[in-house]
Amino acid sequence: MKIAVLGSGPVGHALAGRLVSLGHEVTMGSREAGNPKGTAWAAQAGPGASAGSFAQAAAAAEIVVNATPGTVSLAALAEAGAGNLSGKVLIDVSNPLDYSAGFPPSLTVCNTDSMAETIQRAYPKSRVVKTLNTLSAPVMVDPGRLPGAHDVFIAGNHEDAKATVKGILQEFGWPPGHIRDLGGLDAARGLEMWLPLWLQIYIRQPEGKMFNIGIVSE
Repeated sequence: MKIAVLGSGPVGHALAGRLVSLGHEVTMGSREAGNPKGTAWAAQAGPGASAGSFAQAAAAAEIVVNATPGTVSLAALAEAGAGNLSGKVLIDVSNPLDYSAGFPPSLTVCNTDSMAETIQRAYPKSRVVKTLNTLSAPVMVDPGRLPGAHDVFIAGNHEDAKATVKGILQEFGWPPGHIRDLGGLDAARGLEMWLPLWLQIYIRQPEGKMFNIGIVSE
């Protein structure tokens, strides 16, 4: 598939690199077409990789991945353009973390709303799916880095879009039984509100150690 990954940070690099390695055509989108991080990534990632502006990346794509920080996601998507997002699966990996007052960050939206729902309202002709936001970037694309069973979550209002995203998650190596479908996009509220706890766990891990959660039931 032709996939746009909006964002040139660690999450964008991890997702774009893995998707290229799986044979997808991937354009890394940045605020400017000549973004050094984007062009450097495309130069070394292989023949399926390219870089461009947010609008250029989204225009060429069948699927758009929002891998920008939640505080700038709406601005980035506005630059991508509603017409370039219309009718497409829009995978939202963002978290609305506000570090302006230091650490720990607060959430810019929570409880009765989420960043994913905000994006869906802003782009009603897109099919927004929330996933992967509860994980560190290396684990997103390679769950086998961690021993034992653990889970990734998914939420969205469009079953066909979720089916497409589940397929990509399986390509990453997630077993179907550990792709936990939480239902409609309102479940993104809980997924995003997990991040303050995730950060508290993260800073107490030995340096370089990654982790995730798994559902254990009777």
